[in-house]
Amino acid sequence: MRHILSTTAVATVLIASATALITPSAALAGPICTSEAKDKWMSEDAMKAKVSEMGYQKIRTFKVSGSCYEIYGYTKDGKKAEVYFNPVSGAVVKSEID
Repeated sequence: MRHILSTTAVATVLIASATALITPSAALAGPICTSEAKDKWMSEDAMKAKVSEMGYQKIRTFKVSGSCYEIYGYTKDGKKAEVYFNPVSGAVVKSEID
């Protein structure tokens, strides 16, 4: 009986540990912006122009993040912005404005 309890306790701890390791990774993952192949994406130069037309400025970072174009910069109102864009349409998929 004692062996069964200790095996159950070990299994519970292992499951809890695995869940704790997996959960933060999912939380840190960016959004899914498109399932289109990269040859269908707007060029980075075209996307940068669109981002500027949308009023984002002082872009510190422009990068490919998973299936998105992602920027760190400022809104036209001077607020910090982290924005994920659909690289095919240029639409905003997710934004965090401070």
